[in-house]
Amino acid sequence: MHVRAARPDDAEALRTAVSRAREATVFDDIGAPLLDVSAAGVREAAAEAEWSFLMEDDNGPVGVAIAHPDPTEATDGPGDAGGDGREAELLALWVHPTHAGEGVAAELLSRVASSVSDSGVETLRASVPTDSPGATEFFSAHGFAHRGTRRGPAGDESLVVADVDALR
Repeated sequence: MHVRAARPDDAEALRTAVSRAREATVFDDIGAPLLDVSAAGVREAAAEAEWSFLMEDDNGPVGVAIAHPDPTEATDGPGDAGGDGREAELLALWVHPTHAGEGVAAELLSRVASSVSDSGVETLRASVPTDSPGATEFFSAHGFAHRGTRRGPAGDESLVVADVDALR
């Protein structure tokens, strides 16, 4: 398997992979539909995202990660002088169910972290449903720390953050 930058022309292959996995949409980290997996929807997401990566095997896509910069969420914590650091938000992290537990999500997360770090981003943020212990465990195991809780579209969610250099 290998990871590469997603391109708009990946739309049909990703749509097919998701459809075969019996998913109607690629869900973001809070469980709400994020990415329309019609060819047009995937093409649009890949074209507009600052960072989007696709992991493939010989049969096609097995995972996708999408992130975007969020300079309005500057960090202002220990070690940050004045809160001028940039954050990026992880919008989607999807792995085909037949490849769960194979390190696909970790590899995609690492690729996102490397790319956002190269762009001057210091912190990667994700939203995790408070009632999703599997997602909470995944992010915790990958160095994300709880920042707070908020009410999101799918219910209460935890905001978790990680230093991108630690994720690389």
